[in-house]
Amino acid sequence: MADIFDAYALADAWDEMFERPGEVRTAYEPVLAALQPIEPSELRFRADQMARAFTDRGVTYAFAGEERPWPLDLVPRILDALEWDLVQRGVGQRVRALEAYLADAYGHARAFEDGVVPWRLLLNSPHFHRAAHGVEPPGGVRIHVAGIDLVRDEAGDFRVLEDNVRVPSGVSYVIENRRAMTRIFPSLFGEQHVLPVDGYPQKLLAALRAAAPDGTQDPRVVVLTPGPNNAAYFEHALLARLMGVQLVEGHDLVCRSNRVWMRTTRGEVPVHVVYRRLDDDFLDPLHFRPDSVIGCPGIMGAAMAGNVTLANAVGNGIADDKLLYTYVPDLIRYYLAEEPILPNVESYRPEEPGQLEAVLDQIEQLVIKPVDGAGGQGIVIGPKADRDTIERTRKAVIADPRGFIAQRPVALSTSPTLAGERMAPRHIDLRPFAVNDGNDVWVLPGGLTRVALQEGNLIVNSSQGGGSKDTWVLAEGPAVRPAAPTTALPDVAPRQLGPDGTPTVVQEGAQQQ
Repeated sequence: MADIFDAYALADAWDEMFERPGEVRTAYEPVLAALQPIEPSELRFRADQMARAFTDRGVTYAFAGEERPWPLDLVPRILDALEWDLVQRGVGQRVRALEAYLADAYGHARAFEDGVVPWRLLLNSPHFHRAAHGVEPPGGVRIHVAGIDLVRDEAGDFRVLEDNVRVPSGVSYVIENRRAMTRIFPSLFGEQHVLPVDGYPQKLLAALRAAAPDGTQDPRVVVLTPGPNNAAYFEHALLARLMGVQLVEGHDLVCRSNRVWMRTTRGEVPVHVVYRRLDDDFLDPLHFRPDSVIGCPGIMGAAMAGNVTLANAVGNGIADDKLLYTYVPDLIRYYLAEEPILPNVESYRPEEPGQLEAVLDQIEQLVIKPVDGAGGQGIVIGPKADRDTIERTRKAVIADPRGFIAQRPVALSTSPTLAGERMAPRHIDLRPFAVNDGNDVWVLPGGLTRVALQEGNLIVNSSQGGGSKDTWVLAEGPAVRPAAPTTALPDVAPRQLGPDGTPTVVQEGAQQQ
């Protein structure tokens, strides 16, 4: 085995690459063979060069007030065809159930009348918006894009950790991770028959165009961004460019007579679909926060009148409320008459009689999550928390039982990750991205594998200092080779790694593509 793995010791969790010490899983054998000839210092050099290339190209993220290059580890995460079949079926099932729940919650409320979900869960949710009640989106689609976070437990089984159906982010890094890896290990993609990820923008654009209001002949799609100061602005710009549509801010749009128009240097043109990348509260100051300066006044009225489609729909937050997460298996049975393909992590609802006491009795052994938290913020991992943190959390749960759920700690699976000039196990999760066009839920083959870069840490979010891996899904058929990079680099000595251009924003007045 290569020197870089000599000190590699399996953690107390499922290891993605090794079945047991020194015994690599079959899917990873070519990767290990490619890494063996590389000296640790050379691998570190490649990682540093890649980070510089990411910085030059603007592939960055904000952490602790500093703009940093996107952290990509050089060891990919690999899923075989059978594993991926399970994942994509489970994710598709979950999206369909959540879609049915949203239609029900903003419509006839059958699940509440039948006692599947309590009324208080809906009425107490800060993400329930009465403005969305009765709005019938084209094709019945409210979740155009979903990001479903999965983990592998101690037995190697996939479990759903949480659902993201408001403004899920991260797919741009999936695309950029693959571009970088094809330059570093190009031949492996032929040997491994890795499914490509570069079809995502076309799938997304097709779904957005399909969501246009009825009767629209040639739908115009725009990507609405909060602006360059947003942490995910790179993604907004990249997706707009790859889809060939306009990237706009709120002041680029104007609403008149319940219709949306885009200002350009050639005059105003109609907009039919807005792929919005800002939260509900900031979208329309006439309906939500009146102090918002990044939204578009009147856009919600246009959506209610059926003259523009907002993707994802306003009010979707009731479906990724972490308390609703605990009911999703029941919703799958209720709406789809199916058993859940992907189970949840075992969870408690402190708001229910009896469960609050159970949570408080064993709070040191549980993970406590705020139901409206994002980016890993507010999570307390009982077995790793100090006494003061436990007591503060206990008081917070007692004061607001509806504001928290509790879960069994899961030893997230680990994967070899470059730490300095050696390989060490680090915990990972997986965010597959699903696109719903009204007829089919398509799941991007791969998704974003996030890595907790600190030893023993279970928080993988980039906002908490996490990194990422390229996720390879293996096909059963002949090799599907990725598009050739502008400059192909050798497998073992990519010292010429460099930028291939920076993402550009489509300017106002440019020709619609």
